[in-house]
Amino acid sequence: MLLCRSPIQLRACLAMLAAVLPCATPLAQTPILPPVAVTASRSVQPLSDLLADLTLIDAESIARAGEGGLAALLQRQPGIEIVTTGGPGSTSGVFLRGANTGHALVLVDGMRVGSSTSGTSPLEAIPLDQIERIEILRGPASSLYGADALGGVIQIFTRKPGDAFAANARAGYGTYRTDAVSAGVSGASGAWRYALQAGHRQSDGFNAIANPANFSFDPDRDGYRSDDASGSAGFRFAPEQEISARFLRSRLNAQFDAGDAFDDRTITTVESYQIESRNRVTPYWISRVQAGRSSDDSDSRTGFGPSRFRTRQRLYAWQSDFELPRGTLIAALERREERVDGDAAFPVTARNTNAVVGIYQLREGAHLAQASVRNDDSSQFGSRTTGGVAYGYLLAAGLRASVSYATAFKPPTFNDLYFPGFSNPNLRPETARNAEIALRYARDELNAGIVAYRNRVRDLIVFECDADFNCAPQNVADAKLQGVTIELGARRGVLSAKASLDLQSPRDESTGHALPRRARRHAAATLMHDAGSWRAGAELVASSARFDDAANTRRMGGYALVNIFVERAFAPRWTLLARLDNALDKRYELAADYNTARASAFVGVRYQY
Repeated sequence: MLLCRSPIQLRACLAMLAAVLPCATPLAQTPILPPVAVTASRSVQPLSDLLADLTLIDAESIARAGEGGLAALLQRQPGIEIVTTGGPGSTSGVFLRGANTGHALVLVDGMRVGSSTSGTSPLEAIPLDQIERIEILRGPASSLYGADALGGVIQIFTRKPGDAFAANARAGYGTYRTDAVSAGVSGASGAWRYALQAGHRQSDGFNAIANPANFSFDPDRDGYRSDDASGSAGFRFAPEQEISARFLRSRLNAQFDAGDAFDDRTITTVESYQIESRNRVTPYWISRVQAGRSSDDSDSRTGFGPSRFRTRQRLYAWQSDFELPRGTLIAALERREERVDGDAAFPVTARNTNAVVGIYQLREGAHLAQASVRNDDSSQFGSRTTGGVAYGYLLAAGLRASVSYATAFKPPTFNDLYFPGFSNPNLRPETARNAEIALRYARDELNAGIVAYRNRVRDLIVFECDADFNCAPQNVADAKLQGVTIELGARRGVLSAKASLDLQSPRDESTGHALPRRARRHAAATLMHDAGSWRAGAELVASSARFDDAANTRRMGGYALVNIFVERAFAPRWTLLARLDNALDKRYELAADYNTARASAFVGVRYQY
């Protein structure tokens, strides 16, 4: 039996129960424990104790997200804008607090998933049906996770096993001849726990490019097909002593336009495998040893010839959580090995990074504090030390004020450094310094928050061409990302609502221009009615105008999208669902010349045991 006495033991209990509840809890049942998060400190914390600016997307929100994909779900969260080049299967990226798409670090169960050549993560190839919850940490976090987290961290948790048998299935059909099916089981047998989930999606899609004058225009439909699976198994050989393994594999075959008569497509394969041993060594020491491998394989096939890039990353990590007489100390050692290959003849195809991490947390009466420091020693760019500090004070019941400061960095990609004919081996890492202040209230059925931040990013890497058309990336730009995020959530009886508003100014400091594809104002809201067997709601996503280019000459208009969803439990464990996205049939752009989905319906049925 797991005893929840010390704060570390309590966090271990909360983590285990949080993993079990989404699989075993019926739709209408109220969770018995407060929600927890791990991304803000690399350890389990109740959301009410967080000093960081973090959003948790739970299993129910993911289940009703529809077939718009991961990027569309993230677009409805505070501090996030997205860019897509077509439908759900097309290349997608996120702007987290106005930072570049490569400045958001994406983790799957603690493993990095992304390309070391492009510097971005394939969000379009990570299927929602494999995800149990998502944590979005806004603000620089290199002192916790190392390189790339200039704008923040998006951590995705795949489905985990519970202590009792559970099964799920889902099937549906929608606009653009979209169909989706998924099914899974999880449970326990003696000391063993297991989970397995598989899914399939496909769609005829729509033409990716709207403008016939665009060089890549091709008047055809650009659809996709996706097949995915995940699984985990754990053996608990003694109380608080467990060895586990998990995997995720997704293969996305998506069409796109390349200005030829060929059936252009990119096949993206994302894989993540890991094993872990989690052990309580003493009443005040929890040890976690992890080893894993992830890969991002992009294989493009066009009339101009094939193009393939592949990234393999290996992670070896040891983290220890120590309960001290005053506070908690977390120490970690990591080694990350990156390997790239593909059609480009890179002169260098590998780099290794060794890191040491220290985090201290204190909760004393009305005071909360966290300090973190990390050193990353890379075979490619040398040693980098980053840090972060945060302090919060409880002003009144449920009302907390906090301040924080953090630094971060992002090294140049392999494309930046070594791509034949278009690279610069002398590039320096991009760096960031962020300060923020926040006021949050959470009590009973009302929560609210306001966060003001200012993030100075130096040595931004920009691709430039000289008068002789010699083109290469350069460290020539600085950016200022500043803004305010306001959030409000409330519940009264069968009604619940949440809303967020971002007022921001992400600008190039040398020109004063707005950074491309980022708005000064964007907002999201959800209103839901939950009355037993019926659940219905509406979502709003709105954005002001943006510019598609750095010179701010190509304007994209603002937009407001309305989505509607309905769920009806018509039998024990069975739910009928329907969703209408972009219900007002709004025409809008996320990237100039590229189409976005018009009014799109999806209906289906879900089984949960």
